[in-house]
Amino acid sequence: MERHYYVYILASDRNGTLYVGITNDIFRRTFEHASENVESFIKRYHIHHLVHYEAFDNPAAAIKREKQLKKWNRKWKIRLIEEDNPEWRDLLLDIFNDS
Repeated sequence: MERHYYVYILASDRNGTLYVGITNDIFRRTFEHASENVESFIKRYHIHHLVHYEAFDNPAAAIKREKQLKKWNRKWKIRLIEEDNPEWRDLLLDIFNDS
């Protein structure tokens, strides 16, 4: 069975607070963020909208990309989001419908 790894960006709102993460289960991880069960940065700023993601077959490549994005400044991250998602839609439903 082929395994995928996802690097993702969540946002509180359009041009709001951003969070970059990595997971091997985008549905589970996004739900965990949305549930706000743990005191965290995500809970404090209500960061729930999946606005960008990239899929990888190789975990090392995904980790490398996550580290790269975390070092990017905010302007670069916003540009990346708006290239494929100019409306800042929550992309989780798109992923669900594609699977």
